[in-house]
Amino acid sequence: MPTPHNTAEKGAFAKTVLMPGDPLRAKFVAETFLTDAKLVNYVRGINGFTGTYKGTPVSVMASGMGMPSIGIYSYELYKFYDVENIMRIGSAGSINPDVHVRDMVFGMGACTNSSYGDVFDIPGRFAPIASYKLLSKAVEVAEEKGLRYHVGNILSSDNFYGEEGINNTPKWAKMGVMAIEMEAAGLYMNAARLGKNALAICTISDHILTGEETTPEERQNTFTAMMETALEVAVRMAK
Repeated sequence: MPTPHNTAEKGAFAKTVLMPGDPLRAKFVAETFLTDAKLVNYVRGINGFTGTYKGTPVSVMASGMGMPSIGIYSYELYKFYDVENIMRIGSAGSINPDVHVRDMVFGMGACTNSSYGDVFDIPGRFAPIASYKLLSKAVEVAEEKGLRYHVGNILSSDNFYGEEGINNTPKWAKMGVMAIEMEAAGLYMNAARLGKNALAICTISDHILTGEETTPEERQNTFTAMMETALEVAVRMAK
């Protein structure tokens, strides 16, 4: 059963997987929120854990950075491990004055400057979107808990550093894009192709327009609202 990037046996992963970019964030979620969490994958330091949350089986495994990386891990989970739902729980940079540091953004759609979708040989431009099942439940949870959140379009960029810096940011903002990250579009395209569910729940770690930012330690250990939101969604998807 193991793949080139996963040593787990079939059945080791729950139907719902939370997928942060950072392996240390995956470890934090497993140790903080899951009961009886067990290590099921350890290849390349991308540890995967499976435990329970409020009696519901849930897994958490890091994706690494960028669409090629999340593309590999999400494809293998969907295709070979029978995972149905993957929720990215990551950080993003705001490009909207009303979206503040530590707010959550639910990526209803994921624009991209990547050629990731070319592999699907579609005669046009595919619009990567979240699964409504996951999105609607995330909104329900956020409303019930009184959390600060936004629903809208995000940008999945292939470039963290670029020659133009943030010069293109206003162009995306004019189109209503709220924040920039690096993985969601690849995840959404894999889910669409394989008939699965995907959602990006991002916490704003820095504000590109104002320069406000959080520390790496804060991003690793304190973005708990999105973690708990995703876990509650996992419970509701199991009912």
